[in-house]
Amino acid sequence: MIQKFQSKQFLTFLLVGGIAAIANFLSRILFSFYINLVISIALAYLTGMAIAYCLNKVFVFKDNTQPLKSSISFFILVNLVAIAQTFFITLGFVLYIFPFYGFEWHAHEIAHGIGICFPVFTSYLGHKYLSFRSK
Repeated sequence: MIQKFQSKQFLTFLLVGGIAAIANFLSRILFSFYINLVISIALAYLTGMAIAYCLNKVFVFKDNTQPLKSSISFFILVNLVAIAQTFFITLGFVLYIFPFYGFEWHAHEIAHGIGICFPVFTSYLGHKYLSFRSK
């Protein structure tokens, strides 16, 4: 299992995920000028997810044989699990962990950054074996 996370494919997945995470992070800040944090997190995640799908399909899982409809369906399923992780981790830090320690400096941004990083491993496995499965 450890070797799966040391492969070129996983490293490319991390790079693509980093690009999508930056889009997620920056769009959340932009959305927050107009709507509340909860909705901003969700919309930002969807923005990052769309970018991640396209980049993963082209650069990471090039050999996938999954039909497009199935690929997108599984991609959404895997990301629903990841958005739940991101959502609860972010809010957990904003509502409980940071206030407990009196931490206020860019609390929403830092909490969201932590929340975005959390589902990296579960998402990789889900996309490798479901979303972009190859025969």
